[in-house]
Amino acid sequence: MKDLVKYLQLSLLSIILVSTIIAVILEIKLMANNQSVTLADLLLMFLYLEVLAMVRVFWDQQSISITLPLLIAITALSRFIILQGKEMDPSALVYEAIAIVLIASAIVILRLRHSEKLGISKKRRK
Repeated sequence: MKDLVKYLQLSLLSIILVSTIIAVILEIKLMANNQSVTLADLLLMFLYLEVLAMVRVFWDQQSISITLPLLIAITALSRFIILQGKEMDPSALVYEAIAIVLIASAIVILRLRHSEKLGISKKRRK
């Protein structure tokens, strides 16, 4: 059963990898056809890059730290704000800005939780 789950994970990971590569190619083709590159396009490319990094980390370690999905969430929210910002009332963007601040705070806390700067000792595995 354990091997079946592992093969299923690797199969789905392969599908995610191929799908992401196809999406990157299509996005580059779209930018070339439009003959323009916007900030939203660049953020989308960063999203794809972060997904590829998450695939690589999972492939190597068979686990994912919470940091990569949080980075993807921040980038996705930023892209959403940029795309919707032209059409929305600026006061409506407060919720999205708060979400970004909360996610960024979570990343900082996760990064510093075992930091020597906070005086917290790292747990050692035997």
